[in-house]
Amino acid sequence: MDIPVPPSSLPSSAHEVAIPAYWTRSPSELGAALATSLQDGLTTAEAEKRVRRFGPNSLSDESRGGMLADFARQFKSPLVLVLVFAALVAGGVGEVHDAIIIGIIILASCFLGFLQEHGAQRAVEALRQRISLTSKVRRDGADKVVAANSIVPGDLIQLSAGSLVPVDAVVIVAQDLNVSEATLTGETFPVAKAPGVSAKDAGLADRSNCVFTGTSVRSGTATALAIATGPHTEFARIASAVARQIPETEFARGVRHFGFLMTRIILCIVVVVLVANLLLHRPIVDSLLFSLALAVGLTPELLPAIISVTLARGARTMSKSGVIVRRLDAMENLGSMDVLCTDKTGTLTEGVIRLDSCVDPQGGVSPEVRRLALLNSAFQSGMKNPLDDAVTATIAAGEVSSDARKLAEIPYDFSRKRLSVIVSGKNGPPLLICKGAATNVIDVCATVMTEGRELALDDYVRKQ
Repeated sequence: MDIPVPPSSLPSSAHEVAIPAYWTRSPSELGAALATSLQDGLTTAEAEKRVRRFGPNSLSDESRGGMLADFARQFKSPLVLVLVFAALVAGGVGEVHDAIIIGIIILASCFLGFLQEHGAQRAVEALRQRISLTSKVRRDGADKVVAANSIVPGDLIQLSAGSLVPVDAVVIVAQDLNVSEATLTGETFPVAKAPGVSAKDAGLADRSNCVFTGTSVRSGTATALAIATGPHTEFARIASAVARQIPETEFARGVRHFGFLMTRIILCIVVVVLVANLLLHRPIVDSLLFSLALAVGLTPELLPAIISVTLARGARTMSKSGVIVRRLDAMENLGSMDVLCTDKTGTLTEGVIRLDSCVDPQGGVSPEVRRLALLNSAFQSGMKNPLDDAVTATIAAGEVSSDARKLAEIPYDFSRKRLSVIVSGKNGPPLLICKGAATNVIDVCATVMTEGRELALDDYVRKQ
């Protein structure tokens, strides 16, 4: 039975973790501590209060400082700073027209870069809004689909195969739950989760009663109690630990070095000219004005504008192919590549499996293998995968007898690496059809059908 706890017992600050070492406590204790019902969940009104108290369920917002900060960042280039100095000098010696012209060039160059980068940022934010994550939670005694950033400690999360876990939570009820934690632990194979408690010193990989933000459900279903959200999750802690500044591109480094070189050259020439004029007994004021005017003349006023225009044109060309360039100086790095290495995913390919043929162990086309593959893929009720979709989409449903029916199923798990379906028809005994990793299937086979004959699967035949 849940013991109601007044909401005032909850942390009042968005920077406080709801319950420390929560993986060591039972679901009933956690439900009482979070003032939530393990049957009906929170009420909508209470959830809204907790959003204001704990903050949205998202990583700490990396504020960019707004439009002014974006515009001010354009002035960080040494070349721009040299031009700013030249404009100040020109204005100081009375060359107001030169100062205005240089100022216009500076503003035009910086404004062009600002427009491109700010527009790219807005496009990225729009994409994030379109792919915003939603989750199923139980509120007011009913299951509802809500935005993931509105989930709060005390919510009951409903998880199923394919779900992304939106919060750090404790499993209350689970059935064949396997979760992929590769993003946190690097472990390739999914981990089984079940209700219970874990040791206080248990690491992430050993907390078998917890699910974490950023992981995904590979199989099974579960109800979990949300404990930590937003910046208090394990994912956020790891993200903050590895957070770093965006590395400077080679192009930006080259421009910076060139700017410093120009600054040193201009300072050296100005000093040399000033000293030479003084040695020639020229008036000190005239000598100083002449040196400053020389500094303005040596400054490449149009170079920053030319760079910005060129990179912006490249960014526009990329946008026509659906590529968003967030930083203009990244364009030069992209253009300097000779070889681009990347993993093979659906972003570069169609990400679709197509069935080419069904063959027997000798590589010959086999109608029987085709029939068994369709029966297994059509009747299995676990999480569908691209292979099943390819089989059912390619093979006509009419190839399967209408009297075939499913009797039972042994779901896929990551230790057996196999999925089996038992099918029966009017004629013949029930048939168990198994699919899975080739080596795992062969290991449990005793015979093999080849050229219409059944052969014993000895070591020699296994190797073949």
